[in-house]
Amino acid sequence: MRIAVDCMGGDHGPSVTLPAAAAFLRSHPDAEVVLVGTEAALAPAAGWSRCHRVFATEVVAMDDPVELALRRKKDSSMRVAIAQLRPGEAGGAALADACVSAGNTGALMAVARYLLKTLDGIDRPAIAAVLPNQKGGYTTVLDLGANVDCAAEHLLQFAVMGSALVSAIDGLDNPSVGLLNIGEEVIKGNEQIKQAGELLRAAGAAGRLNFHGNVEGNDIFKGTTDIVVCDGFVGNVMLKTAEGAAFMLGGFLKQEYRRSLLTRLAAVVSLPVLNRFRDRLDHRRYSGGALLGLRGLVFKAHGSSDAYAFERAMARAYDAARNRLLDRVHEKIRDTLTAAGPASDGRAAGASAPAAVPTSAA
Repeated sequence: MRIAVDCMGGDHGPSVTLPAAAAFLRSHPDAEVVLVGTEAALAPAAGWSRCHRVFATEVVAMDDPVELALRRKKDSSMRVAIAQLRPGEAGGAALADACVSAGNTGALMAVARYLLKTLDGIDRPAIAAVLPNQKGGYTTVLDLGANVDCAAEHLLQFAVMGSALVSAIDGLDNPSVGLLNIGEEVIKGNEQIKQAGELLRAAGAAGRLNFHGNVEGNDIFKGTTDIVVCDGFVGNVMLKTAEGAAFMLGGFLKQEYRRSLLTRLAAVVSLPVLNRFRDRLDHRRYSGGALLGLRGLVFKAHGSSDAYAFERAMARAYDAARNRLLDRVHEKIRDTLTAAGPASDGRAAGASAPAAVPTSAA
């Protein structure tokens, strides 16, 4: 497996991405990396084994408008890294199996969609990531910020892509899907959610999806379903709220430890449990959101990622490539959406959506 890395993306750039790539290579002896960045930034990686350097002259800043990244910065590290996923000349194999970036989310989605295009039957790609649940496993949630406004048909597509992701990465043959709503009852929610529920129930009745029904926000952490589907606005707010709550809890534990000698003694006794709890809630462990629906595997790490978080994102991209995620998503779309009928805008379900600049919430 060969992973392309946008070394210039994110808040910290090469000071994070290069140590992360080195750690990834140590823990994955069968993998290679394609490091993309300016020649000066990639100089420390000269001579690394299983490493290829590709130079770019431009960088997409975290606050760059999508239009600037897409139309003007055509030699950016982000764009060149994504381009490694395209087939070579005369239909040859792509230079990389997956790409990882911590850069500007809107720019990453726009450039990836422009260069790679969407899979047949998919109108909009979605960002999917995992969150820990109380059952000791993970709940996959999408969309987490790629699309602010979604039609009911888009939520059905997200459910299909999420099912393929969980099946490929976690080995579940028939993962359960929940639709995020303000209540479990069918009558609740806005018109978009009600229509999405109808589509998902129809797909479930036809055996094309394992649809559980409506779920609420706390069901994500209960592990009620394997997958939770929502629009990008709700998903992004929920994700950052969860990250903030975990950070606040860590601060609370530190304050309690300093409060008195008794609490310090109690902390020493319970330290193994507290450490496991802290590690379980560490959002860095779950870094690497998959941009599903593209004709290539692109993974988004958090912009503020440290080396550990970025390495985890690379590992997730590696697992997706090794488990043929792209092929499985394509197969699931063909088996589910094609059978479901026409797409949301009147195209046949097997017709590809034209590339366009997406609206991003992240």
